[in-house]
Amino acid sequence: MKTQAPSETSAPSRGSSATVSVAQAEAALVEHYPRLVRLAYVTLPADLGKHHRAMAAHRLVQSSLPTSPVPSRQGGAFGVLRVRVLRAALEFADRGRLRAALDGVRSPRVTGLRTHPQAGGEAEAALYRALSSLPAPARAAYALMSAEALGEPDARGVLDAAGVADPREAVRAAAGVRVPAQAGTGTAAGAVPGVVTGLVTGAGVDAGAGLGLGAGRGAAGRAQAEAAGPVAGRRLLASGEFDACTLQLRPTDLLRRRRRGRIAGVAAAVAAAGALLFAVAGSGSSNEHYAASGTPGADPRALDPAALVRVPANGWKSTARLDFSAWPARGDRTKDTALLGRALSVWANPGASVDVSSTPGTPRTGPTQPPQLLFAGDEDAATVVIFYDGLRVVRYAQPKSGSGRAALDFAQAQDADPTTSAALLVDRVDGNARFLTAPWVAGARTRDLFEPGQATADLHRSSDGVTDPVPMPGVSAAADATGSAACGTTWPVMELRSSAAIGTQQSFLLTDLGDLAPVHLTYSPPSAVGGAVAPREATGSQALASWAHSACRLVELRGQGVKAVDDWEFADTALPEGAGEASWTCDRADTWRGPGIALVQFVPPAAKAAEPGTLAGQQADGNACSRYDQHVMAGVMWKSPADRWYLLAAGSRDTASITATNGVQATSEGQFLSAPAPRGTRATLDGRLADGTPLSPLGDG
Repeated sequence: MKTQAPSETSAPSRGSSATVSVAQAEAALVEHYPRLVRLAYVTLPADLGKHHRAMAAHRLVQSSLPTSPVPSRQGGAFGVLRVRVLRAALEFADRGRLRAALDGVRSPRVTGLRTHPQAGGEAEAALYRALSSLPAPARAAYALMSAEALGEPDARGVLDAAGVADPREAVRAAAGVRVPAQAGTGTAAGAVPGVVTGLVTGAGVDAGAGLGLGAGRGAAGRAQAEAAGPVAGRRLLASGEFDACTLQLRPTDLLRRRRRGRIAGVAAAVAAAGALLFAVAGSGSSNEHYAASGTPGADPRALDPAALVRVPANGWKSTARLDFSAWPARGDRTKDTALLGRALSVWANPGASVDVSSTPGTPRTGPTQPPQLLFAGDEDAATVVIFYDGLRVVRYAQPKSGSGRAALDFAQAQDADPTTSAALLVDRVDGNARFLTAPWVAGARTRDLFEPGQATADLHRSSDGVTDPVPMPGVSAAADATGSAACGTTWPVMELRSSAAIGTQQSFLLTDLGDLAPVHLTYSPPSAVGGAVAPREATGSQALASWAHSACRLVELRGQGVKAVDDWEFADTALPEGAGEASWTCDRADTWRGPGIALVQFVPPAAKAAEPGTLAGQQADGNACSRYDQHVMAGVMWKSPADRWYLLAAGSRDTASITATNGVQATSEGQFLSAPAPRGTRATLDGRLADGTPLSPLGDG
């Protein structure tokens, strides 16, 4: 770990092996194909048109595979591919005529059809126009800092490696892009947190420290204010508008066909060497104006309301599998076959008047067999139907009366447990959300994570288990708020209590991060040497006190398909000069699709409740701070109340020693190191476990 430049806390850089083999590169390309295609699509010139731009993005990514081992770089095999894709996309506009002609015959190619990504709403269109006006290096910078969530230093490094002449200017231009700030159940970028730094003083944390927190506030799908920079546009860039791996198809000669004929189901033959998924949405209209004409490839039985799976009301009491499969059908319109049939038809083939969204990695394909009905009813101004197909939860919503657009939301839901399947979103209105609770939920209350000492408040539920409106976290923040102010003054969570019928009655916390399923919050206290401590429910006083400093970090996880977040307090250390005791936490977010995100915070004793700690390290798409990697270390530069600077570092249990070099020479036996150091020191930290295993700060290779 290297400590940061003046006024800022250090953040380590990731190491890598000497070379990347062709096999490693191929595996990384297949695994991260959608990420690379999105990066290429955003960087390519907008004047290509969406069809040619999408095809070019796939060609560039598939051509990025090296033919021989190549030197590694930051990010390993994926980092190598990312630079190669960016370089090719940046050079695309300057290719010669011969190369352009050859590109036209290279795979993938589409004949007789035109492709384009799923059309988004006004906010997505605004971002598309804003990016189109930027030069290619600035578009690449925006994609790196938004979709890839790199910090500005890392983004500049990638741009420099890709051949950009002035990376700083590209980053500066990207930071000036303004987009409508939104939140909701729409698609969001897979988090890849970048390097973020902050100043730690004896009085607490600098207001500018930590993750950018300006994005994702307010009611679902509604533009509420303008926000600047890639962080603000992260959810928008992750939408279908910029997803060249989920394409719609249209015939090229539609205007020459007989207008009275319907378009038959189109079979797409796209020669693509990679993972290319087409979401086919036909054109035309039907009697049910939310569904497109026809349901190509759909099994008629899967669209039959009479074939829907309905679980008995008390079925959950006689099963050992407590997840969404044990939910009975609830709501006042479960027998409305017209509504259910319409919802199934829209799911199979949504029309142009339907807003479709999905959490990252969730397929938007139609039902292949009769799904399970979870809910059908009227709530507020919407009529809502919720299905479960064993892997996904699908929510259909339409205006209860009058005209308006419908919504179709997809979210992954496999491998759930009684807590992660304890509630589902029914409706959002004006910054409030109603949830349908599981049948095994015996009680519901709310509490404010920013007020750990405050008592809970009763949360009323209907006879069907639908809650009263619960405020969405962050809606009280000002539109132009930044830093911790972007979290607002409260962070509401639900505290649910399970029924004694499933064993022990226990309370647990769920928070709304904009997806269909709220996120389960847990806490892991400091562990004794020689034994790990499993996550426990975050309802005790110690857990709530720790979460008060971590809650604001959850803003960056909105709309990313997060399943659960554990707040692990891995070290409590005494500060120099008798300044009190600081805590070190690692917050681990696991997503439904598998990859996880981890970040370490340093929380000085002067930090007030609701004030986030200083970010000391982070990792994306790894297993840090999980049961598969239970050792972590991080460091910060800290200023004492007497205005003296120290290098501080802490490791988790079984850390035997920590050594600092490069600007400061110090070694400490045990879990904690403290050494006087000049302000701005960029020290390198190395740790060692009791068994001799080397330990690097979180984020180092």
